[in-house]
Amino acid sequence: MIDYLPLREYVIFICCWAATGIGAGLYLLRREAPYGRYSSRQWGPMISNKIGWLLMETTVLVSFFTWIPVTTFPWRSPAGVMIGLFLLHYIHRSFVYPFMIRTKGKKMPVVIMLSAMLFNTVNGSLLGIWFAAFGRYPDNWYTTPAFIIGVLLFLTGMFINWNADYQLIQLRKRTETGYKIPQGRLFKYISSPNLAGEIMEWGGYALLTWSLPALAFFIWTCANLIPRALANHRWYQQQFPEYPANRKALLPFIW
Repeated sequence: MIDYLPLREYVIFICCWAATGIGAGLYLLRREAPYGRYSSRQWGPMISNKIGWLLMETTVLVSFFTWIPVTTFPWRSPAGVMIGLFLLHYIHRSFVYPFMIRTKGKKMPVVIMLSAMLFNTVNGSLLGIWFAAFGRYPDNWYTTPAFIIGVLLFLTGMFINWNADYQLIQLRKRTETGYKIPQGRLFKYISSPNLAGEIMEWGGYALLTWSLPALAFFIWTCANLIPRALANHRWYQQQFPEYPANRKALLPFIW
């Protein structure tokens, strides 16, 4: 339980953290992060893709609950629902998704895993501190436009993200490791609906919680996933001459 935490220093740190995210996004527009299809041994020792995903995603759960007074927290409250939504995403991302991806033999640089663990430690801690010390919502928060619209965006984005992820997973047979052009559903319009869905998801979360740490998380999400979506779009166009010319990177018909 947090007995005292200086709000001013907390806010200053979050603002600096968000500014760092913007800087990271500008860097990633110029150079692809070396994981997944861009993985490279030039970044040092490698680790199994699945183990890396498991370790770096569970980090956020540990850091988050380091701050939450589990036994005394008012779980039947708007804040309890917000935490439940957060857990819904990260339990799936930590304990379901890594064991579904068909990346047998594929690895990621250890430095990428460690950097993701650092990010998740900071992000989980900032949100955990918010709910433990500052996130006090009245019961009528459930009926506010911010909560209602935010929940709709969060759940819609999660559905899009999961649906597109599973579609990508099913492109490969269990013995395959190559890449194919995804077809149908939102892939008909954009190259990375999984990333677009996750951006929508955390934008909704920033809205429904109406909190500075969730806004910073959304900024970091955009900083990471927008460059990734643009890079994926370029990669598909380079690798597949027959790639649909009218398909956009992230926003249907626009971009």
